[in-house]
Amino acid sequence: MPQPLMPKATAVWLIDKTSLSFEQIADFVGMHPLEIQAIADGEVAQGIVGFDPIASGQLTREEIARCEADPAARLALQESSIVLPKIKAKGGRYTPVSKRNDRPDGIAWLLRNYPALPDVVVAKLLGTTKDTIAKVRDRTHWNTPNIKPRDPVILGLCTQGDLNAAVAAIGGGEPAEPHAAADDAA
Repeated sequence: MPQPLMPKATAVWLIDKTSLSFEQIADFVGMHPLEIQAIADGEVAQGIVGFDPIASGQLTREEIARCEADPAARLALQESSIVLPKIKAKGGRYTPVSKRNDRPDGIAWLLRNYPALPDVVVAKLLGTTKDTIAKVRDRTHWNTPNIKPRDPVILGLCTQGDLNAAVAAIGGGEPAEPHAAADDAA
């Protein structure tokens, strides 16, 4: 049987706000009735804030009223209404300060070896902006004389798997081997 979210906090709320028996609460949250009694006595779960199962859509007021009227009845979890949190999209990629000066080198390497790679993909792969990519491409970057195309994998700006996936997504042919780029940098 599925259990409610945060069972102890739900038990605290049910003890405080309802007249359900310890057995009913224990059966609903998946705990032993003695644990529920200890929570009610204040021996366990001190400081735990009650979690309202009605507000979260796990129970209805009617379900609680039905079980309060009949001590033999058991609470039933409203499974269809439980809303799982949405997965957050990844934010911008963090690059340590020591590697930030290497970004233009990685951009130049990608532009030279994979010219069909869109700027958006390069920006996401290396954690940079489209403006920086355009400046490296146009040779208007403030550090243009010192930019040497170097493999971003060797620089630690991205992983080989991410690079291979980006190249495969555009159909850019065979991904570069990391040791081949190391020979170019030497």
